[in-house]
Amino acid sequence: MSGFTYAQTGATSQLLRTAEAGHRHGPALPAGYRHLRYRTALRPGTFDRAGRAVLTWRMHRAVGARVAASAPRADPGVQVTVSLGVGPLRMTAPCAVVWATDTADRAGFAYGTLDGHPASGEEAFLVERAGDRVWFSVVAFSRPVAPAMRLAGPVAVVAQHLYAWRLGVALRRLTR
Repeated sequence: MSGFTYAQTGATSQLLRTAEAGHRHGPALPAGYRHLRYRTALRPGTFDRAGRAVLTWRMHRAVGARVAASAPRADPGVQVTVSLGVGPLRMTAPCAVVWATDTADRAGFAYGTLDGHPASGEEAFLVERAGDRVWFSVVAFSRPVAPAMRLAGPVAVVAQHLYAWRLGVALRRLTR
C-alpha cells in the first residue's frame, strides 16, 4: 500500500514475534522517532471481549474518538480516520491498517500514518492471553509532522501517553 508517511511500515509487527518468543521487552523500534510502550493488565476471562473491542474500533470510540473506517473491522489495508477534540481544536488523523491478528491468544492491529496525519509513524494495539493473565499493550513510534505538533513538543508526548492510558481504562470498562 502506498501513501504511508514513513519508511518502516510494519515495524510494530515485531511485537507479535517478540511475544511469540516470550520476550518481555517488546520490539526494537526504529531510531529517529519518539517511542511509546504502554502495557496494562485486564481481568482474567476478558480476552474475547477485549479483542473484539480493539478489532472493531469500539475501544477507540469509547474514549470519545470519532472513527471513520472503510470496514467494520481492522484488517490490513483498511483505511481509517481517527479524530479527537472539539471544533477548531479537532485533530484528524488518516491511517491505514498495516497488520492485524486474531488468534486464540492474540488480537489486535497496527495502523500507519497517511498524508494529512499530524505525525508520522505507526501505532499497534494488542490484547494477549498468557495463561490466566490478559494484557493490553500499545506500542508506537512517531515524530511530529504538522507545525502545531512540532510546537507542542513534550506536551504532545504526554498527550500520546495519556491517550494510551485512556484506551486501557476504556478497555477495562468495556470488558466488565
